[in-house]
Amino acid sequence: MYKKIASIIQDAVPQKIITNIEIEQLLERPKYQHLGDIAFPCFTLAKSLKKAPNVIAIEIGDNIKSDFIQEVHVVGGYINLFLNKLQVTRDVMAKIMIAHESYGQQEIQQKNIVIDFSSPNIAKPFSMGHLRSTVIGNALANIAEKNGYNVIRINHLGDWGTQFGKLLVAFQLWGEKERVQQSSIEELLKLYVKFHDEAETNESLNEEARSAFKALEDNDPQAMALWTWFKSASLEEFKQIYEQLHIQFDTYEGEAFYNEKMQSVVDELKKKQLLTESDGANVVELEDMPPCLITKQDGATLYATRDLAAAFYRQAQYEPSQVFYVVGNEQTLHFKQVFQVISKMGYPWSGNLKHVPFGMMLKDGKKMSTRKGRVILLKDVLKEAVETASRNIEEKNPTLNNKQNVADQVGIGAVIFNDLKNFRLNDIEFSLPQMLNFEGETGPYVQYTHARIHSILEKAKYTASNEVTVMELENSAWEVIKLLQQYPQVITDSFEQVDPSLIAKYVLQLARIFNKYYANTKILVEDEQLESRLQLCFAVATVLKDGLKLLGIKSPESM
Repeated sequence: MYKKIASIIQDAVPQKIITNIEIEQLLERPKYQHLGDIAFPCFTLAKSLKKAPNVIAIEIGDNIKSDFIQEVHVVGGYINLFLNKLQVTRDVMAKIMIAHESYGQQEIQQKNIVIDFSSPNIAKPFSMGHLRSTVIGNALANIAEKNGYNVIRINHLGDWGTQFGKLLVAFQLWGEKERVQQSSIEELLKLYVKFHDEAETNESLNEEARSAFKALEDNDPQAMALWTWFKSASLEEFKQIYEQLHIQFDTYEGEAFYNEKMQSVVDELKKKQLLTESDGANVVELEDMPPCLITKQDGATLYATRDLAAAFYRQAQYEPSQVFYVVGNEQTLHFKQVFQVISKMGYPWSGNLKHVPFGMMLKDGKKMSTRKGRVILLKDVLKEAVETASRNIEEKNPTLNNKQNVADQVGIGAVIFNDLKNFRLNDIEFSLPQMLNFEGETGPYVQYTHARIHSILEKAKYTASNEVTVMELENSAWEVIKLLQQYPQVITDSFEQVDPSLIAKYVLQLARIFNKYYANTKILVEDEQLESRLQLCFAVATVLKDGLKLLGIKSPESM
């Protein structure tokens, strides 16, 4: 729609001093309905045309000629456009009725995007703290695909590092094989927490942990066997959670995968004379930030070394146009350092690497911490969410078919939506009652609107077709139509701004506006506009379902 309006305005601009794309970027939506549907500010043209913005607005406004525009009002330096409701309605509805859930699909880019997200630590439970990276990354992957990209989803597991030395020592001192086999993650968490409690008064434990990790690095058979067991048990539980969330990955290549790939990066840094010795360690000096530590005094590598190796491997393997690292904002400096090191090495593709930070999930205002045992398990939250949804169904619709499946979709959808409706950089205070509130700005509210529309269509025995029969609808439908028209732009904006909350806020608004229309309009009245109203209902249900799908949420047809 914006492209069409931009083209109409461009035809009316004297001397063609501004491009369609520039006009499109300047278009605004007036705050109040009486000011029009779309506004074009003329202030940026004043310098080129050497005229006052209000004079330019009058001249351009007089030249606008299109069946798509009903009225043109000039207010100050703004051109306010009132669209032709019937033309716009037919245009939007035709696109949806032909495309159905492909509405808003952008052209195939023939480009790869790598998205690194979720990345839980092996031998630690999947906590609410891991939820944010998981659902934000999954939504961004879906949105990138809707924007025409081929997406490679990578789960960069935390399966290496000094914490494994601690866990090995803890298991050898206090662990029982049978208990770990019965309840792997919970038992490993208890051992990990016990290690930190004991280490506060027994410093020798930390030295034992360093020795245990060195044995692991040296491929000691006993250490490797325990590490492999811990990893296998963790992955099994993680995959159960991903299955509940309907999230899939193309690869689970974790930190250990890059053990044999780091030396070539270190060698190249040496060859290019970028390594500097600092207190026995090797670093790369950087501009406007601390140096990036590449190897410790004992030659051991660090997170930065692994991330460098991973970046080079992914560049060679996938040739991505962009790489998104969906990792908490506390790692911002780390990624700036890694990206600058690659730039200093002379690789222009460093500019394609993007850290996508997000705020923390807090509990009582504090960051959740595994080592202190202050953690809420995601599987427990999902279980309670589904049970709450199930109780609501029993109370309100006990004869509903497939109740358990619907409860799963509603409960899990509530947890995902509660996260994604927030701008990703904001911290979120964990509150189970708020998350499971099924009214207001929640996922279940949007799902219920979708289900309600399906009930209307079912009563009318409506069957969708590609033929558009829309006549001019009631004025109350116009706000719905305008929102439907905005959907493709919202998809583009959410990708360009790397912000899934734009989709979440959009589906909330569409559900709200439709429910307002529904409250004031009798849909199933046998008159000449019945088919038009049913087509509008179908279009809204289609867009709601697709928007929720982009967020990773299912849309039940009955609730």
